[in-house]
Amino acid sequence: MRGLSVFISDIRNCQNKEQERLRVDKELANIRTRFKNEKGLSVYEKKKYVWKMLYIYMLGYDVDFGHMETVALISAAKYAEKQVGYIVTSCLLNENHDFLRLAINTVRNDIIGRNETNQCLALTMVGNIGGKDFSESLAPDVQKLLLSSSCRPVVRKKAALCLLRLFRKNPDVVNVDGWSDRMSQLLDERELGVLTAVMSLLVALVANNPDGYWNCVPKCVRILERLTRSQDIPQEYTYYGIPSPWLQVKTMRALQYFPTIEDPNTRRSLFEVLHRILMGTDVVKNVNKNNAAHAVLFEALALVMHLDAEKEMMSQCVAILGKFIAVREPNIRYLGLENMTRMLLVTDVQESIKRHQAQIITSLKDPDISIRRRALDLLYGMCDVTNAKDIVEELLQYLTTADFGIREELALKAAILAEKFAPDLLWYVDVILQLIDKAGDFISDDIWYRVVQFVTNNDDLQAYAALKARDYMSKPAVHETMVKVGGYLLGEYGHLLARTPGCTPKEIFSIIHDKFSTVSISTKALLLSAYIKLLMHSQPSDPDLQEQIWRVFKRFEGNIDAEVQQRAVEYFALSRKGPAMVDIIAEMPKFPERQSALLKKTEDAEGDAAELSATRLRVQQQSSNAIVVVSQPSSNGSMFAGPLARTTSTPLDMNGELALTVTTMGQPQQTPSQSAAPVTADLLGDLLAPLAIEAPPAVSSPSELVSEQSSGDSSALALLDSTPSLQPIGSIKDWFHTLCFKDSGVLYEDPYIQIGLKAEWRAHQGRVTLFLGNKHVGALGTVRAVILPPAHLRMHLSTVPDTIPPRAQVQCPLEIINLQASRDLAVLEFSYSYGNVPVNVNLRLPIILSKFLQGVPLSPADFVSQWRALTGPPLKLQEVVRGVKPLTILEMSGLFSSIHITVAPGLDPNPNNIVAGTVFTSEARKTLCLVRIETDPSDRTQLRLTVASSDGVVSLELKEFIKEQLLDDSSTQQQMVAGPVSSGLSGPAAALAGLF
Repeated sequence: MRGLSVFISDIRNCQNKEQERLRVDKELANIRTRFKNEKGLSVYEKKKYVWKMLYIYMLGYDVDFGHMETVALISAAKYAEKQVGYIVTSCLLNENHDFLRLAINTVRNDIIGRNETNQCLALTMVGNIGGKDFSESLAPDVQKLLLSSSCRPVVRKKAALCLLRLFRKNPDVVNVDGWSDRMSQLLDERELGVLTAVMSLLVALVANNPDGYWNCVPKCVRILERLTRSQDIPQEYTYYGIPSPWLQVKTMRALQYFPTIEDPNTRRSLFEVLHRILMGTDVVKNVNKNNAAHAVLFEALALVMHLDAEKEMMSQCVAILGKFIAVREPNIRYLGLENMTRMLLVTDVQESIKRHQAQIITSLKDPDISIRRRALDLLYGMCDVTNAKDIVEELLQYLTTADFGIREELALKAAILAEKFAPDLLWYVDVILQLIDKAGDFISDDIWYRVVQFVTNNDDLQAYAALKARDYMSKPAVHETMVKVGGYLLGEYGHLLARTPGCTPKEIFSIIHDKFSTVSISTKALLLSAYIKLLMHSQPSDPDLQEQIWRVFKRFEGNIDAEVQQRAVEYFALSRKGPAMVDIIAEMPKFPERQSALLKKTEDAEGDAAELSATRLRVQQQSSNAIVVVSQPSSNGSMFAGPLARTTSTPLDMNGELALTVTTMGQPQQTPSQSAAPVTADLLGDLLAPLAIEAPPAVSSPSELVSEQSSGDSSALALLDSTPSLQPIGSIKDWFHTLCFKDSGVLYEDPYIQIGLKAEWRAHQGRVTLFLGNKHVGALGTVRAVILPPAHLRMHLSTVPDTIPPRAQVQCPLEIINLQASRDLAVLEFSYSYGNVPVNVNLRLPIILSKFLQGVPLSPADFVSQWRALTGPPLKLQEVVRGVKPLTILEMSGLFSSIHITVAPGLDPNPNNIVAGTVFTSEARKTLCLVRIETDPSDRTQLRLTVASSDGVVSLELKEFIKEQLLDDSSTQQQMVAGPVSSGLSGPAAALAGLF
């Protein structure tokens, strides 16, 4: 077609995207005009225009017309026109398009007709589009074609694949009772093309109902025997000397859906086939042959694990994988490590895997992060008491150079292994303190809580732990988590080091107090408890230390934080009681002996994982960017459960048992007691990948699912289209508000699902991980998550699986790039179904302006020069804001700090004013923003806000954003636009009068 060729040449000759768009728009306008005068169109022209529409669609442009003309070509008598109709319809229309219903009768006539070419065209289109309408109308005719002995193999092959697509859309089209014998007959087919398509259909049928197709097992084994012995295999189905590798893989995959084969003859024949595959596969230089051979080999390994073969064959599998992890080719190494990790689920092979420990540790240092992750998983799984020390030391050594993305998982697994396989408690304390020192940002509080439990309950450990804590605390830069554990240990047991040089109470106080000014409020509260303990053990021998600690208590008697203030006041009063203080501030008592929640979870996971089949592992590892993890439910206990000597001895309200879970390779078995367990645990208490999931309350009908804690908040884009009986467990508005200031927490929760969020922000980029946790004992189906981004954000959400397995969690990474300043919010459209009940929710995502702000310290010279350079709107905006929250200057400074705006204390001499600075980052540039707040001491509900930057849009958006944070939600007063300051507002100091 010359017109089509010219159009394609014009598109290729376009110099830029704009020229291409203009040419496409011109052509679409021409096609639209010609289609309106359809009577004057020849068949040749109609065919040409339809081809052009397809080419335009393939370029990525929307084609929203001409569908009727395309569908009409399907009913044409000539092959050339019918072919165009079928091909373009398959590409342009989806299964729900209304125009497809117009073509059903024509498609059916082609299928039941005698023209094999038309049959192939019709079957190909139906197989590509599918749809419920097609499945109900055409499935019986497609089945007849598949079973017909008079049809050519090419037609039957297409019929099998078409029926597979229809079955996936509507499983009811294939009746198990009627198809079991037919499938067994179809497996006797000698033509390998038809047999390959039939095997694909069998895999889908068996996955849906394995019990109905037991008679197919011997036929599948015979097919494998025929292939591995190269009996009657045509040359065109031999790929690099391997007989039909695709059919081998599908056949072994189908066998994995059946329980263990009991028939001795069938089992013996199958093991002979598998042994032949294992012995005949090796790494060669030809990449294509490697790919095909390895596909067959790894499916054979999965089948060997599923069948629970004898130990000798298992050891043979491990030896083969050991060769793979030693080669240089990264893809082969990755597959070897991944499959060796799966082999850990099989009993009696751990010793064989340990022989390759050195090579696995070498893989931990591979340049490819995916290989490092697989090596980490394998080391974690193969660890036991005999090699725990070596493996944990390797993990600690690797921690210092590990990528940011893997450190969290690495630290978690090292902590689990250290507790589970510790040869002695001294080594355990050393490991955990090293972990905190090297990866403090990735250590949850539960880990050091567990250290405190061990130290408190073991008198022989207390002096050693305190000395190690002193050594770490003496470093110039110490992570806050180390300050917490060090402060606690030195406070409780620092007196045991009295005879150690450099460990007098005064020296210990100096070491701890050096870190006091750099830590958060909650850690300051803990350190105050450590100070009173030091004072108790030093009285009355050191009045100088007493005076220093008293000064600290007096300083914080008026602190804004209630916890810190209460501790300072009470500890100061207690410290003045002299020797009587010893009777009040007693040592922490020993904790009740109990099994670690962490160890219990790992033991349960290992016990359940041993019963999992390789098939279930593969099903859970579907082709998706999301990550599915499953864990057992757990109960949370208080760390300080039991009688306490004094309430003032409690440094923090801690959880005693580590709230950590272990990723298992499959779905845990569920006991009846677990299925009736109430929802008591927070699934996102740790947010370290796996979830501790418990089942929802047992209910007899959907109407009983109303939560007592449901929120009726309509302003937070709550349940827009949900069933009236299913309500969120809590306030969506409160969850959203919390996540605006934190980077992890719950976004939404109902009796069946919990959606959590964890975010990382770097300049104009962000990575948000959505945690979709299924709390239900059954699978949640038709899961759908769509992001509606505002114009200023570029967002990409990874694929979300259609189904979330029971008691499982799915992690969906969301990549974000900020393009410009805006206060518009992205919306998550989320839906799922439990049973036949659909649930739809729209949730605002807490991706707000402050996520792209970074506070900067300001010197007076820098601020003055920048402030003077920015004059008048739109760069400098000013507004008198009324109805604000009555905050003190200190509280307002804390608010600014929470939204990443750094306050410069003392820069404005007027104590009632605040001067601050921040940097806003977009993809194009970084913009320095200056902020000034002038408050009225006589009326804290009004202030003057001034924001200045080199970008007018940034100034406007930041001013409005800050105003939203300051306004009182209950206020109904209207805000004044920028204007003269009222007489009630205090002006700047004389020294800065000219500046502002």
